[in-house]
Amino acid sequence: MTPIDLSGTNYPIGQDHRTRFKRVLYFVAGTISLALGGVGVFLPILPTTPLLLLSLACYYKSSKRMHYWMINNKWFGSYLRNYAEGKGISLKAKLFTISLLWILLSYSAFFVVKILPVQLFLFLIGLGVSIHLIKLPTIRNE
Repeated sequence: MTPIDLSGTNYPIGQDHRTRFKRVLYFVAGTISLALGGVGVFLPILPTTPLLLLSLACYYKSSKRMHYWMINNKWFGSYLRNYAEGKGISLKAKLFTISLLWILLSYSAFFVVKILPVQLFLFLIGLGVSIHLIKLPTIRNE
């Protein structure tokens, strides 16, 4: 078996496989988190914002291209930037998110789930998410 020539890589010799493996793990975790965040838009039990922020952090560690894509995405790029920087979210985004949350959560609790403790748990999650969103700073459009 011949040794692998690492002279043409950007990684220090001896760390190529470990570094590449970590980047692949971060990329896979970021992609899974992004997919779950996308599903979380429609299922109130999945927290969309934390999953998108986790995905952003994973892509930061693994793929500059995907990180750039998320930050500059036309649907959620500015939302992620503002949230990550602590600026908050717009009043329109707050109202839309809280409305969609309660519509989908109510539908799930009344028509899908028939177990009272689970229904109560859904409403507690909705209450917690609503309080969190209300407490976030509101960005004023100038």
